[in-house]
Amino acid sequence: MDSIQEMIDVNTIIGDPIETSVGSVIIPISKVTFGFAAGGSEFKGETIDEYTKKDKEELVQYRLPFGGGSGAAVNINPVAFLIVQTDNVKLLQVNHSSSLDKVLDYIPEIIEKMEKALCKNEKKEKENN
Repeated sequence: MDSIQEMIDVNTIIGDPIETSVGSVIIPISKVTFGFAAGGSEFKGETIDEYTKKDKEELVQYRLPFGGGSGAAVNINPVAFLIVQTDNVKLLQVNHSSSLDKVLDYIPEIIEKMEKALCKNEKKEKENN
């Protein structure tokens, strides 16, 4: 369990910030998945040996042969990148389910650029009049 606790660190899901040369900060965001399995079986037949053992003053009967196993898996997938700039914050997803999702991600940026262009045109018209 201590090993699992070490793997489930905040820095595993929200990665360390990366600062770019232009002053932006990129923060990776990941999805962490854990899976565990265990099982066992006792085999019947002539090969079963039974023996009794005293364990901590308790009589325990063991039957052999016994087969068992266990396993674990960890999967870490990048999900998105959080881009922090001086004037805005963007979430850039790694996988898009459709083209429409991709277009919707860029709509705020397009609107902002259109507003800036309209403001520049209005200033030019005021200067010309």
